[in-house]
Amino acid sequence: MLDDLNELRTFRRIAALGSLTAAARDLGVGLAVVSKRLTTLERRAGVRLIQRSTRSLSITDEGQTLLVQVERALDAIESAEERLATGRDEPMGLLRVGAPVSFGRRHVAPVLGRLAARHPRLDVDLRLDDRVTDLIGERIEVAIRIGPPRDSTMIMRRLADNRRILVAAPDYLDRHGRPSKPEDVVGLEGLSYGDATMPWRLLGPGGVETEFRLRMRLRSDSGDAVHDWALAGAGIMLKSALDLSTDLAANRLERVLPDYASAPSPVYALFASAQTMSTRARVFIDAMVVELADPGNASAVMPT
Repeated sequence: MLDDLNELRTFRRIAALGSLTAAARDLGVGLAVVSKRLTTLERRAGVRLIQRSTRSLSITDEGQTLLVQVERALDAIESAEERLATGRDEPMGLLRVGAPVSFGRRHVAPVLGRLAARHPRLDVDLRLDDRVTDLIGERIEVAIRIGPPRDSTMIMRRLADNRRILVAAPDYLDRHGRPSKPEDVVGLEGLSYGDATMPWRLLGPGGVETEFRLRMRLRSDSGDAVHDWALAGAGIMLKSALDLSTDLAANRLERVLPDYASAPSPVYALFASAQTMSTRARVFIDAMVVELADPGNASAVMPT
């Protein structure tokens, strides 16, 4: 199966892009070349790997099984190539990153897009999911998480400080008043991401914890949906300061009770081993530190 690495690389690109034409364009070769490589690989494997029709393309069960092994083999080969590139610091190969949906869209995706544009030998696979991902099982090279990681077997690097803060649209506060103390939020409408029965616990002046219970008429398992509701003036939202800096700076959202914020919930990068970290992972993590340290992000609104 390793007789022709081009066949394996072509198969991986077809699977990633979902199209022979897109794979040919991405690889810089003709469609006929891509089709021939796939046909040769299928003949060598003795099974159909991709089911093709005039309108659609899907990977067969056998193709999915082979794809897992192909990606592992190519990752190992590309990592070896990277280490042998003496005197070079050029990221290459496939970088698979996991991140929470909202945070990933706002901060991780732009960083990865810029890195891919800057480094033509770098491929990116960004997995956005709010659940806690299995780095090893899902072959995630770097996972971005908010809050202390529960997986003690992983190596972690702190990327940025972060807290959750209360915000609402100015229009909502114009209509319902601007709370000056915790009791003032009683009766106001909260926008819930997650468990709507749990109160919000925030630290106030002197580090004293205060419980906030709002009426949660709108709740969702999507942070982006809750964010959109807040922008539309539907209520008060509790969210990471890092996700709110742009809207606060543009006056689309306004701090509520600025002296109150959650306990620290830093942003971390998780990875399996510092000793075997690839150049692509290191370059990405360094770029994330720069992204999150930008004064245009949360530093202007981060509570002390």
